[in-house]
Amino acid sequence: MDPTSGTDVYRRFESRSQFQDELRAAFELAATQGAREIWLCDVDYADWPLGERAVVDSLARWAHSHRRLRVLALHFDEIVRRHARWVNWRRDWAHIVECRSIENLRPEQVPRAWLAPGLHGVRLLDDRLYRGVAENRAASMLRAAEALDELWHQGTDAFPVYTLGL
Repeated sequence: MDPTSGTDVYRRFESRSQFQDELRAAFELAATQGAREIWLCDVDYADWPLGERAVVDSLARWAHSHRRLRVLALHFDEIVRRHARWVNWRRDWAHIVECRSIENLRPEQVPRAWLAPGLHGVRLLDDRLYRGVAENRAASMLRAAEALDELWHQGTDAFPVYTLGL
């Protein structure tokens, strides 16, 4: 259901810009509705708008001590290269952000998803043509949460906030 209107949401998108718009809207929705937990999953987040001021502002409004952001990726190199604002935000909120690498998967096996369980989800179903869905249907979100949780347990801690040198 759309929390503001009481109706189910199921929208298809078919372009990179629409995918990014759905992600921006999802972060804003989490900030305004107060999602307790957000899951992010992608190969490397190269096409996500994580470094944009509006997204980081939404995350800043969302973040509280009882919140949790779980981030899954094959590798985090592109986040460092492309999303400096997010990396800086994460440094301040490291106590609620957990990152794990899912190196045991091939890129085509990695789901590309944004999920706030019980609130909203965005899934990229075809990463070549940028086709996917944004929805809030409970059954779909439950399946997505279970799949992401399974990947989480297979993953290993990654992308430390600070790296220690010798």
